[in-house]
Amino acid sequence: MKPFEPNPPPTKEVLESLIAVSPKPLPDSYMAFLARSNGGEGFIGERYVWLWKAEELMTNHISYKVAEFFPNFFFIGTDGGGEAYAFDTSRNDATIFCVPFIGMPADARPIVDSFEALLDPSRPVYL
Repeated sequence: MKPFEPNPPPTKEVLESLIAVSPKPLPDSYMAFLARSNGGEGFIGERYVWLWKAEELMTNHISYKVAEFFPNFFFIGTDGGGEAYAFDTSRNDATIFCVPFIGMPADARPIVDSFEALLDPSRPVYL
């Protein structure tokens, strides 16, 4: 199992561009992570996590038609299989959801209560 490896930080311009096009402010903990790591990929405990780079987020949102099919979600990455990791932008917290790429918003399920918990290998995932 390949452990999670963060990417190098993005440029300030890339982060500013993401902030400008985001439909709603993203959780501070996630933005701080992007500023220092700009995504990454690998296993965190038993869970595979591929967090997209800031410059990939909006392109992937367009490709996956997130605004059309999952209007209250902001996808931040994938489990490497059939599900995205996402924030529910209609909420005021940083709960991370697993959202099937092929499915309905009602199929989304919370897996951890914060972005920090997603990165913590000792935190179990909600079932």
